[in-house]
Amino acid sequence: MNQKKKMPEGKYVGTAKVGTKGQIVIPKEIRDLFGIEPGETLLLLADIERGIAVMKADVFDDILDVLHKVQQKSD
Repeated sequence: MNQKKKMPEGKYVGTAKVGTKGQIVIPKEIRDLFGIEPGETLLLLADIERGIAVMKADVFDDILDVLHKVQQKSD
């Protein structure tokens, strides 16, 4: 899958190879799309049936904050 196809704005499809140390390189287009900077922490979510999802850890922290506030209001 080395060919690049023009995708709609905000979308990207590509591949990444796993190196000998288990590392992958996130394609530049994806890093730019999500504002991922070197040294930034990413959260990996894995499900044996659905695959792997990657998100910026600070986005997940924001989600947890909202859930915590909702829980406090319901108590």
